[in-house]
Parts: sequence; structure tokens; C-alpha cells
Amino acid sequence: MELKTWLFWAAGLSMAGFAAILISAGILGRHSLKAEPIPFEALLAGKTKLRWRGFVYLFLQRSYLLFLKTPLLRQYTRKVRSRLTIGLHREEYRIRLRTAAAVYSLLSLLLGGVIILFIMNPDPIYLLTLLISAAVINGLLLEAYANRLQRRLLEQTDDLFTKVRHAYHRSGMVDEAILEASEGAEREVSAHGYRIHEALNDHNPGRSLENYYETNPGRFLKTFAGVSYLVMEYGDKVSHGGSLFLKALSELAKEIHLDLLRLSKLDYVLKGLNVIALAPLLFTKPIERWARGNFPLMDAFYAGKYGMLTKAAIYAVILICYVLLQKLKSEEEYRPAKLASRWEKRLYERRIVRGLVRVFLPAPRSQSYIRNSELLRDSFSKMRVEWFVVRRLVLFAGTFLVVIGLFLVLHGQVRAHILNGVHSTQLFFGAPDQQEKTRLSAEAVSDKEIMKELGLNKHSSYEKIAASVASHSEFPLTKDQLNDSVNRIAGKLSRWNAEVLRGWEVLTALGAGVCAYYAPYWLLLFGRRIRRLEMKHEIYQFYTIIFILREMQRISVEEILEWLNSFAVIFKTPIEKCLLHYEHGPEEAIEGMKRDVTMPEFQRLADKLALAVGKISVNRAFDDVDGEMGYFFEQRKLDYEKTLDMKANLGKTIGFTPMYALVFMYLVIPLIWMSFSQMTVYYEQIQKL
Repeated sequence: MELKTWLFWAAGLSMAGFAAILISAGILGRHSLKAEPIPFEALLAGKTKLRWRGFVYLFLQRSYLLFLKTPLLRQYTRKVRSRLTIGLHREEYRIRLRTAAAVYSLLSLLLGGVIILFIMNPDPIYLLTLLISAAVINGLLLEAYANRLQRRLLEQTDDLFTKVRHAYHRSGMVDEAILEASEGAEREVSAHGYRIHEALNDHNPGRSLENYYETNPGRFLKTFAGVSYLVMEYGDKVSHGGSLFLKALSELAKEIHLDLLRLSKLDYVLKGLNVIALAPLLFTKPIERWARGNFPLMDAFYAGKYGMLTKAAIYAVILICYVLLQKLKSEEEYRPAKLASRWEKRLYERRIVRGLVRVFLPAPRSQSYIRNSELLRDSFSKMRVEWFVVRRLVLFAGTFLVVIGLFLVLHGQVRAHILNGVHSTQLFFGAPDQQEKTRLSAEAVSDKEIMKELGLNKHSSYEKIAASVASHSEFPLTKDQLNDSVNRIAGKLSRWNAEVLRGWEVLTALGAGVCAYYAPYWLLLFGRRIRRLEMKHEIYQFYTIIFILREMQRISVEEILEWLNSFAVIFKTPIEKCLLHYEHGPEEAIEGMKRDVTMPEFQRLADKLALAVGKISVNRAFDDVDGEMGYFFEQRKLDYEKTLDMKANLGKTIGFTPMYALVFMYLVIPLIWMSFSQMTVYYEQIQKL
């Protein structure tokens, strides 16, 4: 059986497996979210009407254990599991089912797609591009699925808050209201409701809530749990604005509605652009075949170095545009990186690397060092400047070597085409007939033998080449035929020897390396701008907590900081530092926290905390918290609208860029080049008349 037949069978089985697993996962997902798990023994013994479900459950559970024992699949399975645990905390059974089904679906889809596309275009560079694209798309699909689960949890959270409000009106007790609302809520969010109820009724509720926060429930559920604990601990206070607890629920509901509207609009404006961005992957080979079949001179471009570079550039554009579109749709919240997993730190500990870094490291008190340090601090990165330099040097060296390697591979491909390829015909339109193709193929084989006989030496004399041509010819050649053959072989020898690494190629690799060296710095600058919106989210969350705390009698600034620290993600490091130095001087500690964070909104919050240390009460210091919360809400609505318009325009541009690149770079520009080349040939022929 031929390789292509095997590939067709493998692709078909992969796609069929993907469809079967996807349908099964959808059915199982709906059943598993609505009912309690049925024991395997009952399912397999036929005690239920859906015995087949028991076999699927058992198959997925055993597959999950097998994945964890397989070296290549172990890390991949754990990665998939980490992205699919949203709403299924402490439900190991369903997590394993969902993980195994997702692994089967993703691998079947990606492997089937790679095999089918490679059959359509059996090109090694294309295969490498497909594998890289599959790895990237795999991660993006996981993120998209996790975001869908997160959005569904967000909708269910809004429903839970509504039920809690109604139950609180009836009972007046926070924990009873949460329990009653959880019993009537959807399964994913009800698990969070039960967990919060257990934590509030634990003998050490503070510690139980800390354990709950470590599961990353999301900022809304996290704030809801904290507000519920505060009301249970200090009691609800009814003012002219109504119940504090109910007002806090209203503020959280407004935030959820704003997020849901933003995500719905973003999905609408970016719908279908992912497919448009990936579509050119299917059309590169058909366009190339059509151009080669109708314009024989195009074969020289597609088989040459510039054609290969153009193809690689188009694949890179497609991949980059797809990644950028997914990033535009990304809803992932900021999570601080773990310091222990820094490969830069482990690399910097080596003496040779440390000595190399010192050459490129700015002086500790120089402006460059301070600028990098402030950028890392403002980005809330736990990386030191030395480790940052290690990352930049590794990216420079890796990019330089990859680009140099790419040029060497391209030179090798062009040399192979010169040595083995068929000489291009002089036809402008159409294709040569079969007799002409046979003659050109025999001519290419003869040229290859002659070139090897000459040792691929470009300095071979005319007489030496002519003698070799005459000895390999089966028939006597005329003077014109001999002259054409000698000129053709001499040109091939010259072009074969000219395919060496050029100075401009080394400079291009250096330029790419320099861009890679500065890329982390530019990304930090971009990330700092993007993260400002998340910073505003967290500050609004702080004000929601302070809105409750300010009404509590005898509440201190230190206690407020401790509560803020338990909710903080982005600002956790400066708040922890402030708490550590609080006993040595509250005002100095708060001033140090202000210096660590340059954001004006956070500094205003710190100023109010400093006022409440000894000058006035907490309630008076935050008497305008209602106005601040209203201002933040309206400001973020405006920011969301601006961001949505920007993403809509940018998404359309990015989505159609691969199609434009394919048409112009791979068809229009080569046709123009071919036209000018043919005009040059005609002009030379006219001059000879």
C-alpha cells in the first residue's frame, strides 16, 4: 500500500474519531452536569437503559490513567486538565472524563488536519509549518474552550447572585441565603456556592476562604465570598441607601453585566475571522499548480530561493495573524508567574552565562538599569534585570541561528533544483507538450552528469565543457546546439557556485536577532499598557471591599490592608511589603507602597489610607467611595467601548491580511516579475535581429 493511501486512511480515522469523541463528549457533558455519576457496576450490568454510556465512561477513565503513564502524553494531559477544571473543583470523576475526551478530540482533529493538508501539499517546509501551527492552535483551542467555560460560569454567577438576593430578603441570613440559592443554581456555580457556604460555617472561616481563593474562582466569586464573610462577621448595616450586602451584590451584578455585554459584542465583531485567516493554508498549492501549469516561467520563481522565502513568509503571516486574533479574543485574567519555574534564573546561575551577562548588563545605577527595573516592577514581574538580560540574549542567539539555518537550507534547496531541475521553457503561456517535457527531462539528467564530471567547478573552460557535452551526446550536435548546451551548463555551474551564504544574509540574521533581543522589552511596554485595565478592575474591587469595611466599627487601616491583600493579584507584592513594614511605621509603610506603584488611582487609594491612620476615621477618609465607584464604572464603560472599536478594526485588518499576502506575494508579484523577465528576453532577441 502506498504512503498516500496510508495517510488517507489515517486522516479519515482521525477525523472519524474526532467526530465520535466530540459527539460523545457533548452528550456525556450534558448528562454529567445534570445528574450524579452512576457507578460502573450498575452501568455495565445493564441496570440502566444507557448501558453504552458505562462503556464510554470506563474507556475514558482508563484512557486518562494510560495518558498519565505515557511519557509523551503525561505533560500534555496535565496541561489539558489544568484548563478544564473551571466549575468542577473537587469533582475528580468529571474532571477525568472531560480531560480524556478533550485529549482524544484535540489529537484526532489536529493530526487528521495535518495529514490531510500534507497530502494536498507534500512539502517538507509546509509540513514543518503545519506542525508548528498545530501546536499553537492546540493551545489556542484550549484557551478558547476554557474561556467558554469561564463565560458560562459568569452567566451562572449572575443567576446565583439574583437567587441569593431573593433568599436574603426572605431569611435575612447570608449563609442560609447562599445555601438556598446554590440548591437551585446550575451545577458549575452551585459547587462554588456550596464551597463558600462550607467556608463561612467552618470553625476557621478565614483560613477556609484562603483555601478557596487559591483555586482561582474568579474575581466576582472571590469578592462575593469576601463580602459575605464580612457581613456575617460584622453584621449588615442598613443605611439610607439600603442594605450594604444587597448594594454590594448590585455592584457585582453591574460588573458582570458589563463583562457579558463586552464579550458578546467582541464575539460578534470578530466572528468568522479565524477561518478567514487560516483559509490561505488550503490555497497555496492550488495557486502554485495553476501558475506553473499556465505560465511555465513561474516554475523558476516557485522552485527558487525567493519563492521559498515568499512561501515561508506567507505561512508565518498566517500563523501570526491567527495567534493575534486569538489574543484579541482572549479573556484570560492576569496570574502572577511562579518564581521557582524561571529557566532564566537556572541559566544565570552558571558561571559562563553570568560572565557573558555582565558584558551586556547596564551598570546598576545607570539610567538604562533603572528604566528596566522600573518596567519590570510596573509590569509586576518577579524577574530580576539580570534574568531579563539572559532571556534577551537567548532570544538573540536563537533567532540568529534559526535565520542562518533557514538561509543555508534555502541555498541547499536551490542548489538541488539547479542540479536536478528541468530547464525552464521559453513559453510564456500554456504548458509544453509531452514530447517537449521528455526532451527537457533527458536534458536535465545529461546536464547533471556533465556538471558532476566537471566537479561542479564554475571555472571550467568552454572547451572542457564542450568536450564533455559532445561525449555525452548520442547524436552529433550542430554548432548552435553545442553552443546553447555549453552556455546552459556554464550558467548552471555559475549559479550553483553562487549559492553560498552572502553578507546581506548574515546582516539580515543579525537584524532579526536584534529585533528578538528588543522584543521582550517591547512586550513589557505593551503589556504594561494592556494591564492598566486589569489594574482598574482590581482597584474597583478594593473599593467594593472598603465600601463594606468602612461601616464596621473599630476597623483599622491594618485590617483593611490585610483584607485587600487577600483579594489582591496584581497589587499583592506592594501590599504585602506594606504589611511587613507596618509595625515599624504605618505612614512610612504606606508611602513606600505608593512609591512601588505609580498608578494614580492606586496612589489616591493609598493617600486615603494614610489619612485614616491617625488623623481621621476610616469612614470619613472614604466618605466619597460611592462617587469613586460610580466614576470607575463609567470610565471603564468608556474604556470598553474604545477597546471594542479598536479590536473590531484591528481584527478585520489582521483577519484579511493572510488572504491579501497570498494573492499579492504568491501570485500577483511573481506574475509581474515574470512579465518583466519575459520582456527583457524579448528585448534582447529584438536587439539581435
